[in-house]
Formats: sequence, structure tokens, C-alpha cells
Amino acid sequence: MGVLTQIALGVLAISFMTFVAFFGRLPALRHTPIAWMHRAIWVSIPSAILAIDQRLTSGRLTTSLGRFGTYVMYGRHPTVLIFFLLLLSVGEYMYLPGVWPRLGVVHKFFGTLSVVLPYLFLYLAAHGDPGVVDAASHARYMSHYPYDFALFHPGQACRTCGLLKPPRSKHCSVCGRCVHKMDHHCVFINNCVGYGNQHWFIMLLLSTASLTLYGGVLGLGAVADAARARDPAFALWKPAGWSWRDYVVLLTAGVQDDVGVGSVTLLALMTSPLVWGLLAYHVYLVYSGTTTNESMKWQDWQLEMDDGCAFRRALPSDRARDPVREAPWTRWPVDAVQVLVRTEDGTPPPASAGVGVGEWERVWRLSDVENLYDLGFWDNLVDVFVPNHPFRQAAEVANADLERGKRRAKKASKAPRASSLVAAAT
Repeated sequence: MGVLTQIALGVLAISFMTFVAFFGRLPALRHTPIAWMHRAIWVSIPSAILAIDQRLTSGRLTTSLGRFGTYVMYGRHPTVLIFFLLLLSVGEYMYLPGVWPRLGVVHKFFGTLSVVLPYLFLYLAAHGDPGVVDAASHARYMSHYPYDFALFHPGQACRTCGLLKPPRSKHCSVCGRCVHKMDHHCVFINNCVGYGNQHWFIMLLLSTASLTLYGGVLGLGAVADAARARDPAFALWKPAGWSWRDYVVLLTAGVQDDVGVGSVTLLALMTSPLVWGLLAYHVYLVYSGTTTNESMKWQDWQLEMDDGCAFRRALPSDRARDPVREAPWTRWPVDAVQVLVRTEDGTPPPASAGVGVGEWERVWRLSDVENLYDLGFWDNLVDVFVPNHPFRQAAEVANADLERGKRRAKKASKAPRASSLVAAAT
């Protein structure tokens, strides 16, 4: 097996296993080979090992290994962050000396930006406040969004922090704190992704995706130049009349001419689709007006709807906010118009149960439910990249029509489709 094949297989295996580890639990991939492989790697095989260890050591070995693995993958420590930094810096150390002298002024300028920006955005995403909810920030975050009475209801308190949960917040078990507009805890930045640093995280993905693609393309040019030094007829697109054997042999020779450039080029090209897929996923989340955490919650609602256990009814137009449980005013330009509840046996709740007016209506589809937090792609983007933007004031200045039943439909059906984008993008 040639050097090129070994490098390619190694990088491909690492990329694939990373994809399985990160995306195997997504509901959109639940009945696919990716989910089965994730279950085999993280459930079936460990269960078999546990059964063997139970016979041999009464489970002491697997308990210790399990604690260590949980700490490495889910603990709040910089191990994966350091690995990411090493991957960037060591790759650039191997790559740049062989490629830099061949670049023109324009490529050197954009190459410098491509190298520097991931470090800058990594620092901002990792070091920045993701939106920690504490006594000092609680009132401000309570006034950011209204409760939607579907995913988030007023009056719910965090059992750990002891504070009322602001709409769109979630307690992070890794960090041990509540985070406003919680998306997920990211081991690559050793921090949560939330309201305060979501824009930096997206810029980190964009800059890293650009770096891998740009570096891969430039590296391919360097490999092709090295191969053409042996045969001027070589081209990256296999020339007509060439056998695959001759093409691969010459391409391998081009990679071996500078192993540092060749191996990093292959790594960049094979990991680039994964990074671009992550970026596309988070851009779609912005488009949907949701987060990773919320898209999972919408998937749970879809399961309830499939079982016929989800019901909705309208909220009264003159509903008075309870100042003890929710903010009397929010900057958000729209308010909830309906309440969504679930029952255990599929029978409608009593008419007197909960908030809302009128009869309970069974809901079968997410498209019939409004996503309160989806204002349209542009406003969603403003919400992410312009913290504390006063939407309600802007809407009043523009005389926006926010009357109940007249505003644009913001369907929750876009939210769960966000997770399905990963399969197509990666």
C-alpha cells in the first residue's frame, strides 16, 4: 500500500469516525447506518466489554475507563481545545514552508488572513461569555425573549441554579451553569455556545472552513507542480489515455516530494466537507430561528404529535403577564399566540386546564405550530450578530404590522429540518 493511500485512508477514517461521534444521535439520522454505527460503537460494544469485565473484575476496570472517557469527552477541560490548536499549528508548521515561497502577493495576503482568523475567533468563542444566567444578568435575559408556551413556559426554575429560567435558556451539566439561548456545549472551545458567543462560534466555523478549503486547493497546486516536474503532461484531472495506475503513481510522487505539504493537503481536503457541513447546519439554525437544543425539543414534539398526544389552543389576546414569573416587557416584536401541551393518554385536556381559551385542538404536524423565535432570516441574523438589538422599537418605528393573525407565519417545521441538513451537507 502506497504512502498516499495510507495517508488518505487514515485521514478518511478519522473524519468518518468524527462525523459518527458528533452526528450519530441526531434524530434525522435515527434509522440510518450512521445511527447504527454510533450505537454499535457507543452502546453495543461497550455493553459487551462491560459484560466481560463484570465477570473478570466485577466491573472495576470499565467503571474507571468510563469515568475517564466521560471526563475527556464531556468534562470542562481544555484537552480537546489544545488538540484543536495543535492540529492547526502543527499542520501550518508542516505546510507553510513548502508552499509559502511559491505564493504571489495576493495569495500571501489572503493566506495570512486565513491562518490568523481561526485563532482570533477561537479565542473570542472560547474566552467569551456565552450568556451565563446569574443574579446580575437574570433580569436582562428575561427581557430578551417572551415565552412561547411550547418549548418554554413561565415559572420554570432551574433546580441547580435556583433562578427562574429565562426563555430559551438551558442548564449546562458540563459547565454547571444556566446559559441564555443555549445551543450546545462545544468541547472544541471548552465552552458553551449561547447568546453571548454564538456569532463568534459561527465565524470560527466559517474561518476554519475557509482555511481548510483554501489550504487544500493551494496544496493541490503544489502537489500538481511537483508531479509535473516528473511528467509535464500530468494534470489533477486525469488526462485522457492515462491509466489509473500511472496517474496514482505520479500523484503519489507529487505528495512524497514534500510529505508535509502533501499530507496536510489531504487532511485539509478530507476534513473540509465536515467543517462546511457544521457551518451549513448552524446557518440553517439561524435561518430557522432555533438552536440545536430547540431543534431536539421540536423533534420530541413531533413524536408526541405522531402519537396523537399533542394539543393546542389560543392564548387570550389581552393576556396579562405575571410579573412574578415573566418579564412585563421584552424587546422581541411578537408574542405567543398559542399554547402547546401534551397528554399521556392522547385525550384532550379539560377545558379549564392550563392557560388559553377555547377548545383544545389536536395537532398532527409541526407545520401547524408557530415558532415564535423565527422572524425571518435577516432578523434572525441580526439577533445573532447584533446582541441586544431592540427589535420592538425598530418594529414600532417601521410601523410593522404585528397584529395577531396578520404577521407572517413562522412555522416550527423549519426547526427539526435543521438537523437533517447535516446529512446532506456532510
